[in-house]
Amino acid sequence: MAIHFSCPHCGAETNVTDDYAGQTGPCAQCGKPITIPAAGGGPTQPYAPPAKKSSGAPVLVIVLVVALGAFVVCGGVLAALLLPAVQAARGAARRAQCLNNMKQIGLAMMNHESALKRFPSAYKPDEDGNPMHSWRVMILPFMGEKALYDMYNFDVPWDHPDNQALADMMPDVYRCPSDTSENLSHTNYLMVVGPGCISDGPKASGLRDIRDGSSNTIMVVEVAGRGINWLDPTDWDAETSNFSVNDGSGAGIESEHPGVANVLFCDGSVDSLDSGIDPQVFKAMTTIAGGEDVGPYGFNY
Repeated sequence: MAIHFSCPHCGAETNVTDDYAGQTGPCAQCGKPITIPAAGGGPTQPYAPPAKKSSGAPVLVIVLVVALGAFVVCGGVLAALLLPAVQAARGAARRAQCLNNMKQIGLAMMNHESALKRFPSAYKPDEDGNPMHSWRVMILPFMGEKALYDMYNFDVPWDHPDNQALADMMPDVYRCPSDTSENLSHTNYLMVVGPGCISDGPKASGLRDIRDGSSNTIMVVEVAGRGINWLDPTDWDAETSNFSVNDGSGAGIESEHPGVANVLFCDGSVDSLDSGIDPQVFKAMTTIAGGEDVGPYGFNY
């Protein structure tokens, strides 16, 4: 038995056998879905559009969010583990730069001694014997800073306005890269001063005077937090020192380097003194002719 029906979309009329009654399919004319009516006008199966397949996007989003969270957590853990190593590497680099600064100072000192047969005195006094000019100014020509040296007025004290105008022009080698001070005119390197030392203040010594050996005798020490202007003829007084390293008392030498502070020897070599050094050994290394045994600290690089 044939079923006659019309497409509700385009009006095309079609005859099909009753085997297709109640079924849904595309119109042969317009292609839109139609449902074949039941034979005799009975009930038909309503047309239902095919279900869309899931794209999986929500699941993918969840997976990405979880993965991102895991990455952030792992990244935080790795950063926490790596941070101490990075900080240690940066600290080691700053200490190496500090040692290099002292080497540059030592080279200037040696050039001064070679030219004048003596190291500079800790300071040049005025007519009354008061400190007037620092050794840090006197070695400027020997460290490639002749132009800055020529700008300094030796006729007036270091703190005269004429000279204080140069305070902010301090050479970089006079400042440790680990120094946290915001004042860029403060130095971290002081000469050892005192009776029997490389200088007693106004008096200078030469290599011929260092009977303990130039590689055993400290000429310049590193300090931190003293707030000393590089033009200021103030240095490290061995007579008032307890010969400690980084003990926080302010009576020895101190630095921003954990456990050590750097020193310059009279042969131009540099070394780092450990905070556990015997004060008597340290003291022995500050005299030029004391005849003391300084042990392994007599070998430097």
